[in-house]
Amino acid sequence: MAIVDTRYKLNTGAEIPALGLGTWQSAPGEVEKAVSHAIFVGYRHIDTAACYQNEEEVGKGLREAFASGKVKREDVFVTTKLWCTYHTRVEEALDLSLKKLGLDYIDLYLMHWPLAMNPNGNHPLFPKLPDGSRDLDRSHSHVTTYKSMEKLLATGKVKAIGVSNCSKRYLEELLPQVSVVPAVNQIENHPALPQQEIVDFCKEKGIHVTAYSPLGSTGSPLFTAEPIVEVAKRKGVTPATVLLSWHLARGSSVLAKSVTPSRIEANRNLIQLDESDMALIAKYSDDLASRKAFQRYVYPPFGVDFGFPDKSSS
Repeated sequence: MAIVDTRYKLNTGAEIPALGLGTWQSAPGEVEKAVSHAIFVGYRHIDTAACYQNEEEVGKGLREAFASGKVKREDVFVTTKLWCTYHTRVEEALDLSLKKLGLDYIDLYLMHWPLAMNPNGNHPLFPKLPDGSRDLDRSHSHVTTYKSMEKLLATGKVKAIGVSNCSKRYLEELLPQVSVVPAVNQIENHPALPQQEIVDFCKEKGIHVTAYSPLGSTGSPLFTAEPIVEVAKRKGVTPATVLLSWHLARGSSVLAKSVTPSRIEANRNLIQLDESDMALIAKYSDDLASRKAFQRYVYPPFGVDFGFPDKSSS
C-alpha cells in the first residue's frame, strides 16, 4: 500500500484517509474542478466548512465524481464544520450544509471554533460590536454546543462529530461533561507550530488530529528552513512533500489545499520520514520554541479569552 493510501481508525471505528483536499480560501469558480480532479487522481478525503462559503461548489465537484462512476458516496470521506453564529442552531446549520453539499450525511461534523458568536449580530458570519471587537455569545459555552452535536448522531445525518481549533484547556473542560469523545480535533499544525501539548493530549484521549495549513501560514519560512530543505535534498523530493509527510510520521491526517491540478497531484507524493529526519525537524521546532517564535496557538480562539460559564449552564 502506498503511503498516500494510509488511513487512520477513528474512535468510532470508521477510517479517515491520511491525505485530504483542503478547500479554505479557494477562489469561487475553482473549487468544483479541484474537488472533482482530486477525487479522479485518488483523493478520498474532502474538507470544507460552512464559513468557507463554498459548500455548493464542493457538492458539485462531489456529484461530478459520483456521476463519473469513479467513486461511490461511501468511498469519499467528507468533513464540514459548524460555524460560530450557529452554535444555538446546530441541526439547522447541519441541514443547510447537507443541502448545499447535496449529501444525505456527513462523515465528520466539527465545531469550527470553541466559542459562540451572536446569531443576531450585524454580520451572518463575523458579527462585531461598535468598538470592532467580536460580538460573542458568552451565555453559550462550547460544551453546550457539543452536547447539541451529540444529538445529531442519532439522526444518521452525521457519522462522527468532533472539534477544531481546540486547545488542551478547552478539551479538558469539555471531556468530563460529554458522552461522546470527539473523533477528531482539527488544528493548524506544522513544524513551526507543532502544538505538541495538544497532539499528545489528543493521542492520550483517543482523539485523532487532522492538520490544516501544513505548509505554514501566509509568509511562512518553512519552504526555506534549513532542516526542511536538508531532508528534502536527502530524500530527493520538494520541501512541500517533506512538510506534508511530516504529519503522517506523527500519526496525523493532513489537509493539502490547492486548486491547481498539477499541485493536487504532486501533493499525493508522500514519503516515509525516518527517525533522523524527524529528529532534525524537531530540533528546528525546539529552537523556535526556545525563541518563542511560534506564529500562534489555538488558545484563545480569535485571540479572545472566551472564559468558561458555570458547568451548571452546560
